[in-house]
Amino acid sequence: MSTSTIEAIAPSAPAVVTEGRPAEGPRPRRRRRVSLTPYLFISPTLICLVAFGVLPIAVAAVVSLTNMNISGLGNLANVHFIGLSNYRSLFSDPAFWESLRNTGLYVVVGVPSIIVGSLTIAIALNQSQSRFFRALRAFYFLPAITAIVAISLIWGYLYNDQFGLLNYLLSLVHVPPVEWLTSSLVAKFSVAFVAIWRASGLDIVIFLAGLQAIPADYYEAASIDGAGQLRQVFSITLPLLRFAIFFVLVTTLISWMQLFDEPYVLTAGGPVHATTSISLYIYQQGFSYNEFGFASAASMVLFAMIAVVTAVQLRARKRGASDNL
Repeated sequence: MSTSTIEAIAPSAPAVVTEGRPAEGPRPRRRRRVSLTPYLFISPTLICLVAFGVLPIAVAAVVSLTNMNISGLGNLANVHFIGLSNYRSLFSDPAFWESLRNTGLYVVVGVPSIIVGSLTIAIALNQSQSRFFRALRAFYFLPAITAIVAISLIWGYLYNDQFGLLNYLLSLVHVPPVEWLTSSLVAKFSVAFVAIWRASGLDIVIFLAGLQAIPADYYEAASIDGAGQLRQVFSITLPLLRFAIFFVLVTTLISWMQLFDEPYVLTAGGPVHATTSISLYIYQQGFSYNEFGFASAASMVLFAMIAVVTAVQLRARKRGASDNL
């Protein structure tokens, strides 16, 4: 008997029927409905981000390719496209490179000092919950919420060469007065110290929040195993504060690359551009000399630097997280 005849007379296999329900065929595809409700909630923030973040960067990129100055604001006919001339002039300006060096010095001195100092103070404050330590937390946070004008007045009197408190205290131990804000070298560190003092308060609060989120059971178990305070810091505290440290590092580095307030209010960039940061240089070119195209070119260079540094940090963080898995 041929194979085709056997297949014709053989009984077909019964359909598999699930008990209690009929056999199901292929289900029709349903169109996934996209809810607009989440987008409505984030739309105000998104609009503000585009209006005050993305749009100014795009405008600055366009303006940097023009010769816009004070006359161009009154009559757009005076604005002409000049290509990369502003960038060529910028990179040939010695004051621009000096401002970059000053900013680099601020970053090298300020960022490690803030992270190490803030973390050390936060760990010390987290050792006790007494009222005294709570008052100290508020004391350390005060500089972060104090107006920069008040800070500049106070530190201006402290740094005064003739009548300042610091030089008076030095005179008590027969040390000659120091030119805190008039010496090119000393003024850099004087400005950096005020910026460190002002910025540490917020980072202390961030580290305190991270420390209080660590379960106390870890420290109790480590104490039972014989681990001392220093060992607990390096084996428990620092590993569990990785994200907080990374967040503080990124935000602090960005803010110090944009350092403006302290050099502006204390020295106005002097003496002889010794304390001029890149942000203050951009401000001077744009609002003191009214060279808006030139200032926009400098701002785009600063934006590119911050973007590259932040991307490198995020890439390093991602690579470190993948290595720990």
